[in-house]
Amino acid sequence: MLSAEHLPALQVAVPLAAAPLIVLIRRPGAAWAIAAAVAAFAFACSVMLAWRVAAEGVLSYALGSWAPPWGIEYRVDALSAFVLVLVASIGAVAAIYARRSIAAELPVEQHYLFYAMFSLCLAGLLGMTITGDAFNLFVFMEISSLSMYVLIALGSHRRALLAGFQYLILGTIGATCFVIGVGLLYLSTGTLNMADLAERLQHVRDLRPVLTALAFLTVGMSLKLALFPLHLWLPNAYTYAPSVVSAFLAATATKVAIYVLMRFYFTVFGERLVLEALPMSEILIALSVLAIVTASLVAVFQEDLKRMFAYSSVAQIGYITLGVGLANTPGLTAATVHLFNHGITKGAIFLLLGGVAFRAGRTGFDCAAGLARTMPFTAFGMVIAGLSLIGVPGTAGFTSKWYLVLGAIELGQWWLAALVVATSLIAVAYVWRFVEAAYLNEPTAATPRAGEAPLSLLVPAWVLVAACVVFGFETSFNVGGARAAAEMLLGGGP
Repeated sequence: MLSAEHLPALQVAVPLAAAPLIVLIRRPGAAWAIAAAVAAFAFACSVMLAWRVAAEGVLSYALGSWAPPWGIEYRVDALSAFVLVLVASIGAVAAIYARRSIAAELPVEQHYLFYAMFSLCLAGLLGMTITGDAFNLFVFMEISSLSMYVLIALGSHRRALLAGFQYLILGTIGATCFVIGVGLLYLSTGTLNMADLAERLQHVRDLRPVLTALAFLTVGMSLKLALFPLHLWLPNAYTYAPSVVSAFLAATATKVAIYVLMRFYFTVFGERLVLEALPMSEILIALSVLAIVTASLVAVFQEDLKRMFAYSSVAQIGYITLGVGLANTPGLTAATVHLFNHGITKGAIFLLLGGVAFRAGRTGFDCAAGLARTMPFTAFGMVIAGLSLIGVPGTAGFTSKWYLVLGAIELGQWWLAALVVATSLIAVAYVWRFVEAAYLNEPTAATPRAGEAPLSLLVPAWVLVAACVVFGFETSFNVGGARAAAEMLLGGGP
């Protein structure tokens, strides 16, 4: 029987080992079964780890019995446990959804490749979240990124290959910036363990290489998380990737990148360097405001549903980085809880759009005309997820914006509080475009006529739709976990 003490290693090792096994087997049915079982196992591990962290505090696991900081350490605290649950839960839902969706969108000879890359990507994202070693984080970042490039390029549209290549170029630049930053930190401190880095950075006298490392890490992770104006890869990647990949990418990849940025800002460099030596708070707030306003306005005028919600994601990332820029307890609580809330909301939206693509073969806006008559559960699910995106009370999205407003008011930034409320009205505009088309317009030739999406697609999507409502009322996990993470970050400890 496996001991609970090995859960941090198993969280990553099992999905990682599944990928070559799937390649060896190659049978589509067996490949899906392995990927789904692994994703379910990762979700169970993440829940048990979150429960243990809540009961026992920070968990440290030394790989190969090499004690940190000499060996690689897996470290699970309030923040990493919170993000692990998000990534693993989305992975489990996406794996269930993938069987029918991938069967419709990809040639059968590519199925095993998809499930192998999916398992690799899941392992990479989980590894980025759980590792306590800066270079090991880079390794997992490359594992997740390389597999994600392939997953995007597998899309049936010709432009999927271009989207994957565009993401590869910009992602590689981001990874290069990140590893340069890590190298500078190693030269300054002689360690790669993030807890040890935090301790040694307090005694570094020459701050120039450290500040340079901070700049490189900020640019690298900003590319990965698609912070405006470094978001150019995101709209095409979300639009042309297979439906389940769009959902998985939107709900997890950018969220883990934001987690890494928060981890380095508050538990490695610390507030003294990030907020006092450099004007990072002001820069983040300015870029976040530009992202929220510009991307929201661009989303209003899109003629493809996936592309519209892709630009919406750029705006929602702006809300998260705005909370990071506020750098107080309500702001960081908002940023952390919006990682989770936006993950489940956007995951629900893209899975529902996958059902539209399954019936119509595409996701053009004309496919939404009269959709409530032909696919009523899909249309209604889109409305609920759209309300969460707006931040209507009673949905998960409301709690995020509430804490953002509180964070802005605490700093006396009333204009930011007003901006959060006002820009939510822009979200109303593009969500209303869908509602108007689905409920008030007559079906057209492009409207799906074959009926509702299959249950194997509809049920996983509705699990996330239901989560948008459940976590709007029962906030002990999302808000409670986010507040614990924010207090830990501001406490300065890893």
